[in-house]
Amino acid sequence: MRTLPRHIFSRTAPPSPLLNPVRALIESVGRLLAHLNLIGRSRAQRISDLAWPRIVTGLARMSKATADVGMVGLALGPAAIAGVGYGVPYWTMTFMLGGGIAGGTISLVSQRYGAGRTDTIGRAVRVSVVAALLVTLPLVGLFWTMPGPLIRLIGTGDAAIGYGTRYLQVASLAMPFSALNLIGSRTLIGADDAWTPMVVRAGGAVVNVAVNAVLIFVFDLGVVGAALGTVVGSIGGVAILGWGLARGHLPGIGALPVQVDWTAPYWHAADARHLARISTPLALRKVAQNGGQFPLLAIVGLFGPNVVAAFVVALRVRALMNTPGWGFGLASSSLVGQSLGAGREPEADEYARDTLRFTVAAYVVVAVAVFVVAAPVSHLFVTEPAVQSTTTALIRAACVSVLLWGVMNGAMGPLRASGDTTWPFYGQIAGLVGFALPLAYLGATTGLGIWGLYGTLFVETAVPAAVIYYRYQTEQWKLISRANRQAAVGSA
Repeated sequence: MRTLPRHIFSRTAPPSPLLNPVRALIESVGRLLAHLNLIGRSRAQRISDLAWPRIVTGLARMSKATADVGMVGLALGPAAIAGVGYGVPYWTMTFMLGGGIAGGTISLVSQRYGAGRTDTIGRAVRVSVVAALLVTLPLVGLFWTMPGPLIRLIGTGDAAIGYGTRYLQVASLAMPFSALNLIGSRTLIGADDAWTPMVVRAGGAVVNVAVNAVLIFVFDLGVVGAALGTVVGSIGGVAILGWGLARGHLPGIGALPVQVDWTAPYWHAADARHLARISTPLALRKVAQNGGQFPLLAIVGLFGPNVVAAFVVALRVRALMNTPGWGFGLASSSLVGQSLGAGREPEADEYARDTLRFTVAAYVVVAVAVFVVAAPVSHLFVTEPAVQSTTTALIRAACVSVLLWGVMNGAMGPLRASGDTTWPFYGQIAGLVGFALPLAYLGATTGLGIWGLYGTLFVETAVPAAVIYYRYQTEQWKLISRANRQAAVGSA
């Protein structure tokens, strides 16, 4: 791996933010917080520079997923929305496993980058690739060969089950490539380059939506068209990122902060152990977060297909609102990780605190905006008046619950950067099993009714947010970082 001058790594967009509303909004929030002396001005700018490209990427990806739901709903009706909703948890579970591995990748990369040990970054990336393939390929085989029985475990209604079966089978082919996309983007973000992943992945998502629209409405492929577009987009993203990392350069973007030799050995025992230590709790937390969707959707199915469709739409909108957490969480992981790797704990603490405050402020802006326009948003997905009113109410409940995601994502960054990833898993399990699922069941079987689903959306985020924030406040993540630092730097 070659070492390049540090000044080229902190990529930002072209100079004017006027043509980029996301960048302009994020920087405006940062300037306001700095003016109020809630965060440091220089840190606000650096956090913004890393966060907004990843937010754009997240918006593009989640808009793509939300557009899929909208397009199949308009083309085929609520049963298709419910069917895609039944297939999505299986897809998301695999994506979350890849995200857990990628979370370990950014920890390894950012700390080694901060410590100046760029010679060991490629080794960590190759080990991450192996781990991602080992996890995702068996699941592809399972979902391709047994989509029907898996959908029937949680689905109700023959039409919805049929749609879900077809969607899951085809979409499963994209899963390994989606995991590799995450590893590639996290590698660059860990080295202060959020711009390149944004260009590649957001651009791919835009193309993906266009392809899906053609497949769904022109070729009449329905849910299969939505799944095929995902496969094509995922393969394209991996090809571009992999090629760029191999060359250390991408046309139209320029030099990348790291270069990975894909012909070198793909296994290193010490790196694999360290990756497993960090990634396993992250992956389990993400799987727990998504795994609760299986029994949850089965319970929601007791309300009938119209409520399932409304709930699926609310979850999609909430996921879209959660995209600021992607940017700020990864910015925190990168900046805190680099500071820890360089042995600058006071600086790491400042970045952790300021990013948390920045994150919560951004979520407040987003949640309030969506709450106000919840009714028009629901009309984009469903046409039946009864389903529209339920969808609007659930979207507004999601707006309240997503504020707690802001706290969770803001506090999670320093924990992920340091390798302190066990407590978030405990919090996720407690929220789902101890509170969310019981409330949903009570809503479906007692007079609590739809209020049970409102409460479910809230406690699903409130409980893990409280646990993660408490862990962050204990500052144990600093001690864990000290213990992990030698392993994080690694030996040549």
